[in-house]
Amino acid sequence: DVVGILCLVSVAAALDFKYHHTEELEAYLKAVHASYPSLTHLHSIGRSVEGRDLWVLVLGRFPTHHKIGIPEFKYVANMHGDETVGREILLHLIDFLVTSYRRDPVITRLLNNTRIHIMPTMNPDGFEATKVPDCYYTRGRYNKNGEDLNRNFPDAFENNNASIQPETQAIMNWIKNETFVLSANLHGGALVASYTFDNGNSVTGTLKGYSRSPDDDVFIHLAKTYSFNHASMHKGMGCDNRQTFPEGITNGYSWYQLEGGMQDYNYVWGQCFEITLELSCCKYPPADQLAKFWRDNKAALIEYIKQVHLGVKGQVTDKNGTPIPNAIVEAKGRPHVCPYRTNEHGEYFLLLLPGTYVINATVPGFKSLLETVEIPDNTGNFSALKHDFSFPEVSVESRAASCPKTPLYQEIERASAAAGKPTVHVWGLVMAIMLVL
Repeated sequence: DVVGILCLVSVAAALDFKYHHTEELEAYLKAVHASYPSLTHLHSIGRSVEGRDLWVLVLGRFPTHHKIGIPEFKYVANMHGDETVGREILLHLIDFLVTSYRRDPVITRLLNNTRIHIMPTMNPDGFEATKVPDCYYTRGRYNKNGEDLNRNFPDAFENNNASIQPETQAIMNWIKNETFVLSANLHGGALVASYTFDNGNSVTGTLKGYSRSPDDDVFIHLAKTYSFNHASMHKGMGCDNRQTFPEGITNGYSWYQLEGGMQDYNYVWGQCFEITLELSCCKYPPADQLAKFWRDNKAALIEYIKQVHLGVKGQVTDKNGTPIPNAIVEAKGRPHVCPYRTNEHGEYFLLLLPGTYVINATVPGFKSLLETVEIPDNTGNFSALKHDFSFPEVSVESRAASCPKTPLYQEIERASAAAGKPTVHVWGLVMAIMLVL
């Protein structure tokens, strides 16, 4: 197909290693979509304070909509407008994915079995405001209203009084409208993969300088997947002598406490595991270094996407096979403070490392189903283990289930203090508290 080949050449030729400002970035995304209309879907999830579109390019065999059994993955970059490497390497990731489809068997299977959402810039106003590139801090970090978008989300541990910005609200709506399973946000200023929690209290172990989530083992695995597939992150050298990160990873809270961060919001309220990738010691490096940044990150970006196929997935239905939305499905021993629930198709996705787990499916008003599953490592097969639940008694109507945006962990801390119990037992209180909330 000569026309197809010419399209490939023209799109690839249009993307060189330089910084792409708003008009060029939009033109590139539109050109990719025009060249690969059946593999991509381009849409704006909202607008910045100054009215710039927040573009997302979706890639996959079914790019326009969610397909049952196919997990949703996302990359978000340039949340801090002056941290620019992620913005450019996501454009090169898009280029690599579309040009490798049907040529590279691994990329072909990845795109056939995963719906990948790529947002090159969450803060276009901040990027455009950074007139003088600098390795360190500039005012372009913030959005047009002077707000740090990575301190702007509801926080699970304390009241975050920041006024929610348009860019933040767009992300929150996006998370609500998709069944995201795995995500990463790309930053600069260090070289490390940082994972949840960024904030915490005694319930999550902060007295020992670490804020542990119920899925800490999975988060460590995810962070190491990126750092060990990166050219040098796993060496843990950091960016100066004062700061080293063993194996190139860190618990967010252990590094520094952060309130209102995006990765914690994804995990608590979005049912989406997200890590923060710091990709360059210099926040806004010279353009002639971008090709090396792409080479250093390329394998890690791909291997990380594959991790969306960890664990177990399936549907919860009634005796007639009708999907049950809002059923709680969690692995025993790791309840989430905001219980993970099925989507409108009755689907659940749980990221779990290989091993034996008891999965608990609960529909309010009915006896819970507890089933033991042996989970293999299926990432190479591009499909998590499939395990469905069927409630035999009766058809169940969908009922709305929303988790309050209050600092949920405050409630648990109070309950544990009142009970005088050691924090090790506190997770057992989570479900009881959620029923009250």
